[in-house]
Amino acid sequence: MVETALDGISVLELCSGISGPYCAKILADYGADVVKVEAPGLGDGSRSAGPFPHDEPNAEASGLFLYLNTNKKSVALNLESPAGRRLFRQMAALADVVVENLGPATTGRLGVDYETLKEVNSGLVMTSLSAFGQSGPYCDCKATDLTVWALSGILYECGEADREPLKIGSEQTEYVAGLYGALATLAALFRRGRSGAGQHLDVSSWEAFNTTEPYMTLLVSQMGGYVRKRAGIHWPWGILPCKDGYVGFFFPTQVYWESLCVLMEMPELRDRPEYETPLMRDQHAGEINSIITAWLKDKTMEEVFHAAQELRLPLTPVPDMAQIADLPQHRARGYFVEIDHPVAGRLTYPGAMFGLDETPWRAGRAPLLGEHNHEVYVDRLGYTNDDLATLRHDGVI
Repeated sequence: MVETALDGISVLELCSGISGPYCAKILADYGADVVKVEAPGLGDGSRSAGPFPHDEPNAEASGLFLYLNTNKKSVALNLESPAGRRLFRQMAALADVVVENLGPATTGRLGVDYETLKEVNSGLVMTSLSAFGQSGPYCDCKATDLTVWALSGILYECGEADREPLKIGSEQTEYVAGLYGALATLAALFRRGRSGAGQHLDVSSWEAFNTTEPYMTLLVSQMGGYVRKRAGIHWPWGILPCKDGYVGFFFPTQVYWESLCVLMEMPELRDRPEYETPLMRDQHAGEINSIITAWLKDKTMEEVFHAAQELRLPLTPVPDMAQIADLPQHRARGYFVEIDHPVAGRLTYPGAMFGLDETPWRAGRAPLLGEHNHEVYVDRLGYTNDDLATLRHDGVI
């Protein structure tokens, strides 16, 4: 078996949704042994989130869950029961890391907070992800991705000037928090390797997201002395259709305009007086777009992209999701991978977020709910099969 970067690191994941599972996924994909703790019969809430194969809801085949939980093991455990809490503490005593995103009030009520767990494992690294952090007046408040966008100030600046703010799709703040959580965990493990001491990591998705766009918010208002307003989100000169998709053009300067004329093999456009300056070209944008669109109709995204690269002309293909997986760059690097799942079947997944030459990323499927109960409770903790039957009967697992 090929060695992975995080071989020997044991992680307990006590999470639902996106931020915590994404943090633990990164650790699992690079070799950590991640055991995901889920409520019996219910599991992580993302199991109910689509899309599903053939649009048929199935807790074992959620597209979101399958992506966020690759390479993990799953145990069912009811933390509302005293026996469940005892089992969790036994697992935590053997773990290097606990990743949780339940919130400080919930971890305290359940007795799975850092102060409690460090009593059974002084070297434990506990990574807590939440919307607002583990302290302060907002610490027990819940938030969606949209809430964090709004409170960061970034939402205020996105969209058309005469309309309400507009955010981009996907749960970006959750993924940013998960990424920072994984980074913080690795830093804490590095420090523990030298000192032997564990620590509690506090990751706020609100604070994490603020660090990704400082130019758009606080720094600009401090240094510029003004609050930026919404000015619209436009691709200069538009996204225009070609033979197999769309191409985005950007040519505000004279050099770029002349390069575009060379690209289209239309040098005569440079001599037309009505197109002489950027302002004049902007006034005739409709005419120019019609010329470009007519030239593009027999061209593919790839051939236009590479021809523009030769001229150092800013231009990008705009593929749809079906086309992205087939882009030559992705094919050459083997980025997308196929993974088999016993319920969802064989599906294509995004690959490694970064490459490690000697200890590579690994592709592996998401677990079924409670699939690894026997491995964890019997093989690792020493319970018997009869014990498991009793725990199952009592609703503990």
